[in-house]
Amino acid sequence: MDENLDIIRHSTSHLMAQAVRDLFPGVKVAIGPSIETGFYYDFDYDPGFTDEDLAKIEKRMGELAEMNIPIERKVMKRRDAIKMFAEMGEPYKVELLEALTDDEVSVYTQGNFMDLCRGPHLESTGKIKAFKLLSLAGAYWRGDERNKMLRRIYGTAFADRKALKEYLAFLEEVKKRDHRRLGKDLDLFSISDEVGAGLVIYHPKGALLRWLLEDFERREHLRRGYDFVVGPHILKLDMWKKSGHFENYRENMYFTKVDDVEYGIKPMNCLSHIMVYKSQVRSYRELPLRYFELGTVCRHEKSGVLHGLMRVREFTQDDAHIFLRPDQLHEEILAIIRFVQDVMDIFGFKFEMEISTRPPKSIGSDEDWERAEKALKEVLDSEGLPYDLNEGDGAFYGPKIDIKLKDALGRKWQCATIQCDFALPERFDLHYTDSDGLRKRPVMLHRVVLGALERFMGVLIEHYAGKFPVWLAPVQVVVMNITDDQAAYVRSIAGALKREDIRVETDLRNEKLGLKIRESVVKKIPYMVIAGKNEMESNTLTVRVRNGGELKDISCEDFIGRVKDEISTRR
Repeated sequence: MDENLDIIRHSTSHLMAQAVRDLFPGVKVAIGPSIETGFYYDFDYDPGFTDEDLAKIEKRMGELAEMNIPIERKVMKRRDAIKMFAEMGEPYKVELLEALTDDEVSVYTQGNFMDLCRGPHLESTGKIKAFKLLSLAGAYWRGDERNKMLRRIYGTAFADRKALKEYLAFLEEVKKRDHRRLGKDLDLFSISDEVGAGLVIYHPKGALLRWLLEDFERREHLRRGYDFVVGPHILKLDMWKKSGHFENYRENMYFTKVDDVEYGIKPMNCLSHIMVYKSQVRSYRELPLRYFELGTVCRHEKSGVLHGLMRVREFTQDDAHIFLRPDQLHEEILAIIRFVQDVMDIFGFKFEMEISTRPPKSIGSDEDWERAEKALKEVLDSEGLPYDLNEGDGAFYGPKIDIKLKDALGRKWQCATIQCDFALPERFDLHYTDSDGLRKRPVMLHRVVLGALERFMGVLIEHYAGKFPVWLAPVQVVVMNITDDQAAYVRSIAGALKREDIRVETDLRNEKLGLKIRESVVKKIPYMVIAGKNEMESNTLTVRVRNGGELKDISCEDFIGRVKDEISTRR
């Protein structure tokens, strides 16, 4: 984020906190940082806030800004600050101060409001020109579910009103494309409190969309020399201890017991693939071995981060693990990157890459981590592919290339990843017989292309605004009549389309044509075939195209050819 914008947003979060303190006596303030999209502030206020309150707070913020109140920084001893905030009845500030080790801290004041803060801030409230409060949410203090639920207010701020107006227009477009709303409108999926948070139920059209993606994945992997495998959903706890997941990842896992034996429900698919590799003696001539699985995994996500299809507790990954010799690393990593490039081109995504390095909790030797990071960097450097470094965010068993795609609105989404792992082959004593007859240790690449199918579907829905290309549309064509006299003709057209594997529905309801067309537009069906008296007599079709075009007097055969061409070219 631009540093000046960060200062504006941080200052605006303090302005909001001051307004809340003025309007709601007894409220306690927690933290209020700037974030990529604006800012937020957490408050301890048991009655909670309403949308009507947001308007009142925003109005008061405007009044405080017009007063042009100076914003002043003061440095004081930490012990004095603890005493001061305790006397002010601000326990969250006291807790933050007690966790610090600095002897001195800084506080910022503006009129009757004082806050603990490193800064920097604007010179006065009058410098804050353009802001908007956006939404309400709940947030546990310090993100811990054992702590009290606080009331969070989100907002945004910009240097001028023009930039704010453009951003609010962007938010309106985001709202229109929200996959949760479109998922309901298009009858794709639902998430029910009765079933459980973060658990997706696919409706027929959503299940078909998912099947189309899975079929696409299987074909693409077969073309690239992958073998399909399937592993169980639960594995003995000892396996997860051996792999390091229990030590480094157990807070994200679920566990169960069967016949007094403890099991872990898999959060990843790698261990089953390792066991496939171990099932036989391997020769250097066999490598690389590429194992692919559309594997469903479960992860213990906190309720506060669940979000439609984007963040769920059960999801399916297009997971693959490649076992190879060290001298094959460059070629295989590059092949995965090209695989990702091909797939993202098909869906119309641009993407960026970053290398995530060793995290604080990890397994494996320093030497192996250095080898793994070097292998990833050398591929990107040799191909002239730009990347950023994301220090300390690798997997616990190895560094990774994270590939972040950009959707139609320019938003970034983490989907594909390539992880280089020397540690798990060591822990599970994997080996192959090399050309010199000696046993050698293979390297293991963990990779996904689309990532979690649920998240990718959510991204696709928003990227296309529900208007899927013809090859992906659950319903590609709807055929509708004008009067009952054309019912048999409609059925014959639909039958011809189905015989060519075109996904078609018929609308023979006794409703006005305009209503049928409007409903099909809402459903975002690519083609609407209208069969009236004239079409039936001339044995032709009138076709409305989703983008607003129209085809008149086209034969059924020509129309089928057009649709099949779009499907084969994935348009």
